[in-house]
Amino acid sequence: MKVGFLINPVAGMGGKVALKGTDGEDILRRALELGAEPAAGARAEEAVKAFAESAGDCLFYSPSGVMGADLLKKYGIRTEPLFEPSAHTTPADTKRAAKMMLERGVALIVFAGGDGTARDVCAVVGESVPVVGIPAGVKIHSAVYAKRPGAAGILVGRFLLGLAKRFASAEVVDIDEEAFRDNVVRARLYGYMKVPDDREFMQDRKIGSGGTAAEEAAELAAYVAGCMEPGTLYLVGSGSTTMRLLERLEVDGTLLGVDAVMDGRLAGRDLTEAEIKKLLAGIERERRALIVTVIGGQGHIFGRGNQQLSPDVIRMIPKENITVIATPAKMAQLFGKSLIVDTGDSSLDEELQGYFPVVTGRARKIMVKIS
Repeated sequence: MKVGFLINPVAGMGGKVALKGTDGEDILRRALELGAEPAAGARAEEAVKAFAESAGDCLFYSPSGVMGADLLKKYGIRTEPLFEPSAHTTPADTKRAAKMMLERGVALIVFAGGDGTARDVCAVVGESVPVVGIPAGVKIHSAVYAKRPGAAGILVGRFLLGLAKRFASAEVVDIDEEAFRDNVVRARLYGYMKVPDDREFMQDRKIGSGGTAAEEAAELAAYVAGCMEPGTLYLVGSGSTTMRLLERLEVDGTLLGVDAVMDGRLAGRDLTEAEIKKLLAGIERERRALIVTVIGGQGHIFGRGNQQLSPDVIRMIPKENITVIATPAKMAQLFGKSLIVDTGDSSLDEELQGYFPVVTGRARKIMVKIS
């Protein structure tokens, strides 16, 4: 069997430094100036570990170096390099790789990146061959990605062993990152790709909120605002539900960033990981709190659009001081599925597993499993 494999090395670098993505050379340069470090390689390695034993005599085609070949060879996987990518990889490198994979007759394409990477692969591949996306970007609204890197590896392993029999069309969605940084979500459907039909391991597309959910969010925000304790620093994660809370508090927060509130006043706006850690360091541990919401339709609470809330940050906050809020409408969109944590630290993900209360309204909570 022939398989294509590629990594977008710059995917996800904008997350911890609050840049909402890394589309464009200027933003990538800014991310580097802020101290961003590559993360896609480590995410891809989690997946490779999971399917390496199933690779057998399969031949993998991949660009040289950090775009994939080095990682495959590290795990003894039979690899044929396609080309030497440019020093600073671009969407053109991704599209070139996808085109060459199709020319070599691959049965599957595996790629690590975000929505921009999926968009580039889709432009070349469409639904001609199945794909599995390893989540390594910031937003990851598209339904062509697995829930976690390890889940992607399991899916690839099943495919290599001939156990993947059913496939489905999945949406490739990307947003305007410039508008995104200005708190405007402008999404666009770019096409479809064929993925394993496996709801256990593949993520669903992100679903937006409707009118009813907005009313529920306003009621929820009023209740949560009334429960906030004086003298406690609250980190407030990204999302429309948490934005209603900030509006209720009458503070100038961000829709798509991480803000900090204390005693009804804004203590930090659109914070980077480093800024959050510095802020928390000056607060007693029991006075540190975090409020996050659920990604509609997907169920993620960490690892999608809020990478500023890194494993280091989450560990600085007592688990009992982490509050998950979501409207009844948003929870109904999950159809009883578990919530998902994908922090990038497997040991922390395991620590966070179990049943967790989700606040859905005035004095209303439901127990939901985190997996």
